[in-house]
Amino acid sequence: MTAPEPVLWQDQAPHSSRFSDIYRTRYGALAQSRSVFLAGCGLPEGWRGRPQFTVLETGFGLGLNFLTTWATWQADPQACARLNFVSVEAYPVHLDDILRSTLALSTEAGGCATDFATRLPALAQQLAPVWPTLQPGLNHWPLDQGRVQLTLAVGDVRAMLPQWPGLADAVYLDGFSPARNPDMWCDATLGAVAQHCRPGTRLASYTVAAQVRHGLSALGFQVRKCPGLPPKRDRLEAVMC
Repeated sequence: MTAPEPVLWQDQAPHSSRFSDIYRTRYGALAQSRSVFLAGCGLPEGWRGRPQFTVLETGFGLGLNFLTTWATWQADPQACARLNFVSVEAYPVHLDDILRSTLALSTEAGGCATDFATRLPALAQQLAPVWPTLQPGLNHWPLDQGRVQLTLAVGDVRAMLPQWPGLADAVYLDGFSPARNPDMWCDATLGAVAQHCRPGTRLASYTVAAQVRHGLSALGFQVRKCPGLPPKRDRLEAVMC
């Protein structure tokens, strides 16, 4: 495995010294993930009636969106038979930081149902046998008795996206903020993401930065700002036309 990216835990909030930004908020992170990314992409309703569903994410981080999506899929009696989750991450963290994050979320007061949050540590533990095998490039891991396929692309997002040949039904744009990590949000990155979208692909992000909205619009997405979950004022939803 490549050397893990250090995570700084300050007041129980995980920080990146590389980008001077947080991986997630201390409180309400699970609720934000469900509101911004799952609801923003029309999930869980969007995967119902399909044999499989594919999510593409930019920025795996501490795995919050993956684990939240997986838990939501597991709990949905009408879920598709197979969930494919593809995420790009240039700087993977240590598994211990993922486990620490999920344990903190499972005891977090307010925001989300506790019974849902407590599922996350057990799901994160399923990464333990495979995480030490993590290498640069595409890593393909079958989880949940093969019903969940996690593809973790380790490397620069613009180099990794062309290496994955699939199409996404939903896209989560979740890198560090555009001001701190501009390469994740530049026109070249957004263009590479769009190559994996088809008409009807839904996209969601926490950022409503003008350059992101304009860039997506230029690529054929219909973009709109939506009310965010406090304390965030806005969030972004888009659909490929």
